Amino acid sequence: MNSQNPQPLLGLRTAIILLLGVLTTLGAGVLTVLAGGSAASGVLAGGAAFAAAVLFFHTIIA
Repeated sequence: MNSQNPQPLLGLRTAIILLLGVLTTLGAGVLTVLAGGSAASGVLAGGAAFAAAVLFFHTIIA
């Protein structure tokens, strides 16, 4: 094992895509709750938004 030059756990592209997915999830969940939905609806909307955002950003980020 080379301890002086460790390999990153995730690549930069993967980290950016997942970060954007999480930010989209938070936005969708918060907006759903603020619009009058329950917390469970916010979680479900956030989960759906995460899946769609990761797929979207995966296709547009080269």
